[in-house]
Amino acid sequence: MSKLEASYDYCHQVVKQSASNFSYPLLLLPRQKRRAMYALYAYLRYSDDIADSQHPVEQRRSELERWKQSLQRSLSGHTDDLILPALVDTVQRYEIPHEYLYEVLRGVDSDLDVQVFQTFFQLEQYCYRVASVVGLACVHIWGYHGDEALEPARKCGIAFQMTNILRDLKEDAANGRIYLPQEDFTRFDYSSDDLKRGIRDDRFKQLMDFELQRSERLYEEAFGLLHHLHPDGHRVFRAMYATYHSLLHEIKRRDGDVFSQPVQLGHWKKKWIALSVLLS
Repeated sequence: MSKLEASYDYCHQVVKQSASNFSYPLLLLPRQKRRAMYALYAYLRYSDDIADSQHPVEQRRSELERWKQSLQRSLSGHTDDLILPALVDTVQRYEIPHEYLYEVLRGVDSDLDVQVFQTFFQLEQYCYRVASVVGLACVHIWGYHGDEALEPARKCGIAFQMTNILRDLKEDAANGRIYLPQEDFTRFDYSSDDLKRGIRDDRFKQLMDFELQRSERLYEEAFGLLHHLHPDGHRVFRAMYATYHSLLHEIKRRDGDVFSQPVQLGHWKKKWIALSVLLS
């Protein structure tokens, strides 16, 4: 087995061992594009794992810098990692801008510090780095027609990330991470301290209703991406969209209660979404 094939195989194993919402939708892609998505996912997963490890912050930051340097060497033709040969092949094959990969690292690095977003605009900038650039890289792999695809791809990343933020409010607050903008807390006379204490009163419900409505608008704007994609990307996009949108609907169904129990989709639900898209 060549070094490149071994790298693609390793990336596939990373996806198989994850519980990602991406895993089942990726099966809807042609083989070569599916392998490319495995390489992209493995890069994202490893970057996240460095940032989310239990090591001291400075050690994690140093490891991210080493990972960035490995990426730079690999993009220059000197691969020295299990993931990067497949990633570089993918980047070259589908002409993915290198800047997207570096933006991901800037995004996960920013999570090493306690962040407070004053405005939704600031939160959008964060979402762009950790999610929108992923969507933009995906459309390069799937294939798209015209630059009109790029804005809905950006919105799609924000919609997915907002869903993650709302789903993980309890866990993130317990870890000192508050992603919702301070201007939203002020609007409803609710505070980040209230959130950390798990206070679920009318103020919290109004805040969640506001965030859910905003997220729903983002999904509406993101759906236009479908019309700009190569046919290879139609089914995988619809499956990913349906998966994350289902998570948002589950939060709505619970009236915004993300404290009582985890909000998640079971494996059979994810399989059913992928199968429904395949058969439609």
